[in-house]
Amino acid sequence: MPILNRAAEMQEEVAGWRRHLHQNPELNFDVFQTAAFVTDKLKAFGCDEVVTGLGKTGVVGIIRGNRGEGGTIGLRADMDALPINEITGKPYASVTPGKMHACGHDGHTAMLLGAAKYLAETRNFAGSVAVIFQPAEEGGGGGNEMVKDGMMERFGIEKVFGMHNMPSLPVGQFALRPGPIMAATAEFTITVKGRGGHAAMPHGTIDPIVITSQLVGALQTIASRSTDPVESVVVSVTKFHAGDAYNVIPETAEIAGTVRTLKKEVAKLAEERIRALCAGLAAANGAEINLDYDANYPVTFNHAEETVFAADVAATVAGDSHVHRNMPPVMGGEDFSYMLEARPGAFIFIGNGDSAGLHHPAYDFNDEVISHGISYWVKLTETALPAA
Repeated sequence: MPILNRAAEMQEEVAGWRRHLHQNPELNFDVFQTAAFVTDKLKAFGCDEVVTGLGKTGVVGIIRGNRGEGGTIGLRADMDALPINEITGKPYASVTPGKMHACGHDGHTAMLLGAAKYLAETRNFAGSVAVIFQPAEEGGGGGNEMVKDGMMERFGIEKVFGMHNMPSLPVGQFALRPGPIMAATAEFTITVKGRGGHAAMPHGTIDPIVITSQLVGALQTIASRSTDPVESVVVSVTKFHAGDAYNVIPETAEIAGTVRTLKKEVAKLAEERIRALCAGLAAANGAEINLDYDANYPVTFNHAEETVFAADVAATVAGDSHVHRNMPPVMGGEDFSYMLEARPGAFIFIGNGDSAGLHHPAYDFNDEVISHGISYWVKLTETALPAA
């Protein structure tokens, strides 16, 4: 089955929704206008139930099929944007300085809305489908909040599926893998307190900049010397703040960064090594080093049976040669991981074509993807919930 004719017909309408969302980005849980837009659409489509305020500002629409009794599956899209100044120059560019849809969540929301409209019109399935629109994927853990609010139990969701666009993957292609597909994430902040003084008299100081610089280098040995080379771990220092003058050695220095892993035992090892390195360098230099370590999203883990199912569905839309069934894992994080911990399911990537990368100020979701995404969601629903 290629792209659905109805999905192709909806392309321009759904692209209009997407561009409206792109022009009006909102961050984290503060997606009030976006959630209201989604809610109004779902009600207009004739969803049997529309529930707001899940996970603070999440929205769920329930569509019941007319082909007999059956189970319930969940389809999820994310709604939040990023704190980035847009440089695309598009006529529908963000009207809010410092905020933009640089990860394609506007496209994800629009495609799922398009699928909801189609499914509410046709209802050619048994059971029910829950279309899930979640806030705060970009670091806020909105998926976790919706799960903790009892979303799965409330709607009887038995399996759950997610989708994300992928720049560089051609439009009309899909990619996924069983097992870990995206990394667990953690964030750390390390404060080094030494003894400040005159830059011309360093022997009378405990220089926190020198100590912190040593720490930056030492952290790289976690991947190169402490972890099995066949395992995946990333430790990146992304901030370094110290000092305000040319001739003053400061009292303190601070670094911060992120840890990405694909296994719990590797995540545990990375944290243990960071703590040991901080303690060792503090003792060696007579400094005080404080570590604030925050483990965030767990590994996004695709369940085996549901991954095969999702890949087979994608193949009916794109052709088997355009479905990459064993893509390499991505070391980015994704809070759909919480939903996959709560229920079996699968997370799939859909090609965004030759675009700027995710989280880049020149990124834009490719509207040519829309009909492919709608077709995937519809076919997945009708296949997972076949007519009785």
